[in-house]
Amino acid sequence: MSTAARDASKKNIFKSMKDIDLSSREISHECGVTMNDSVEARAIAEFMEENDPNVTVTYNPATIRIDGEGKLIFKMDEITEFLGREMTAEIFEVNTSTHYGRMVRIDDNTVILFGDMDEVMEYI
Repeated sequence: MSTAARDASKKNIFKSMKDIDLSSREISHECGVTMNDSVEARAIAEFMEENDPNVTVTYNPATIRIDGEGKLIFKMDEITEFLGREMTAEIFEVNTSTHYGRMVRIDDNTVILFGDMDEVMEYI
């Protein structure tokens, strides 16, 4: 995505070092995934942004970041419908270059990223 397009969206989770308060020791409950830019990744990003008001999508030249607070729930059947072709948990994971938070594959249809480590304990 071009700089002009990125600037037009006004969405960017990255901060300058001068804007970061390192004196705070608060725990973040953020979680997110970085995907290689592809048709599938763009569809997932658009779907998540449209369906979850707590999601921030950042388009970079070769990657797309999807960030959220608390947890991000990726439902493969809903993404499949939005994309117009099959999206499986395996395809989702192949498109994922990295993530932060705890990723749990609940079943063949659901992948959840948890930002709150206490909440993930139910699945361990």
